Amino acid sequence: MCLAIPARVAEILDGDQAVVDLGGVRKDVSLALVDGVQVGDYVIVHVGYALSKLDPEEALRTLALFAEMGEQASPA
Repeated sequence: MCLAIPARVAEILDGDQAVVDLGGVRKDVSLALVDGVQVGDYVIVHVGYALSKLDPEEALRTLALFAEMGEQASPA
């Protein structure tokens, strides 16, 4: 199963690269597939590539759902 997740762009680097923030974890990703990305935008990330920009409200809703699923999966 593959999973693409929303991440906030923290820094734009040279050569179509960026640093994204995934809940406090920073990761380098490629922006080669998405145009017009700026710091603060949310992108959908899959295997090191930003696939598309995402509306900030939708990104936050999705991240909240992931957090809720994580809480439910944790042992009591």
